[in-house]
Amino acid sequence: MNVLFLTLSNMENIDERGIYTDLVREFANRGVNIYVVSPREKRTGLPTQVFNKDKIHILRVRTGNITKTANFIEKGISTFLIEKQYLKAILEYFSSIHFDMVLYSTPPITFEKVVKYFKNKQKSKTYLILKDIFPQNAVDIEIMRKGSLLWRFFRKKEISLYQISDVIGCMSKGNVDYLLKHNPYINKNKVEIFPNSIKPINRESINRFGKNKDIMNKYGIPEDRTIFIYGGNLGKPQGVDFLLEIIDNFYKVNNGYLLIVGSGTEYDRIKDHINKSKSKSVDLINKLPKNEYDRLLEIADVGLIFLDKRFTIPNFPSRLTSYMEYSLPVLAATDRNTDLKDVLLESNSGFWCESGDINSFIDFANKLSFDKELRISMGENGRVYLENNYDIGKTIDIILKHLLVEEKSNV
Repeated sequence: MNVLFLTLSNMENIDERGIYTDLVREFANRGVNIYVVSPREKRTGLPTQVFNKDKIHILRVRTGNITKTANFIEKGISTFLIEKQYLKAILEYFSSIHFDMVLYSTPPITFEKVVKYFKNKQKSKTYLILKDIFPQNAVDIEIMRKGSLLWRFFRKKEISLYQISDVIGCMSKGNVDYLLKHNPYINKNKVEIFPNSIKPINRESINRFGKNKDIMNKYGIPEDRTIFIYGGNLGKPQGVDFLLEIIDNFYKVNNGYLLIVGSGTEYDRIKDHINKSKSKSVDLINKLPKNEYDRLLEIADVGLIFLDKRFTIPNFPSRLTSYMEYSLPVLAATDRNTDLKDVLLESNSGFWCESGDINSFIDFANKLSFDKELRISMGENGRVYLENNYDIGKTIDIILKHLLVEEKSNV
């Protein structure tokens, strides 16, 4: 079987762990030939190239800058052009391959022409992994105005993508409910839950109780403090105004230390704010390679999740899986619409408060800082929940069942 996977995710290192690299490797482990198409953004200066490793074939296509750019016009033009660039590259480098399935993730929503081409020409099964409900998320945080010409263009693209998809896999039940409520033309039978999943590393390889002094010294992390870590994108969706308020108030967390690791359009703003505050309880580290970031997760005590409180769509951040993998309790400050809070409650693996509620955030942070047994208990609950619900070895079957049905129907 051959699967074409279209993504905006960075696939330069297929051996690096993550929700998409783990997915690709699991396909290969199951005997599927997986053909990945990912961007090489203009800022890298790298050309279009193909990389092959056993059953994994990665086509890295030179594109404009799409991710981590504050220039919305540049981002919009690059997003508009990507489907043409992808299709041209696929037809040049994978021209002899028949694809049983085309798999594609949002963002972006502008893969419609690529998907339609293979659905019409090769009768490929089409599966959308819905990670981003756009353009509504841009409307929520006031990057785009509903009803504008740009909104109408992207909304039309969104609807077309949903219609061309044989199956739509959503991150959570909240996403399924939202999608069907706001798009009543979608047949509910083609929508299912396909959660953010990873291949968890063995528990035995994680040292949660003997903090690595070398890594702490390397980044100037104080010993004998409760380390709260946020790792990931630092952009408008994270509700940075509230993060800055947390920075100003983190001295109220007894024995707490806030470590922010990541990059994005708001990085410089956060950096300037920390420098001006001169807080001794907060530090900012630019984005690190996955293996180096994992070393910080190993010494951390609590994982943090932030989302802008204005979101009406139920976002479900993928960084939850990393925290659960390292048995970290989670403290999330988000909008009210995400069902992330329901997962934390169901699994008893952390606390939730609404973004903007600084008093609740500090109260929960103090609970976690004071009570080591609570941290250990919640962290263990999260790890068990991950193994039962977010292990890519189990969730890959959700996609494969559609391929196997298609294969049987052709016999």
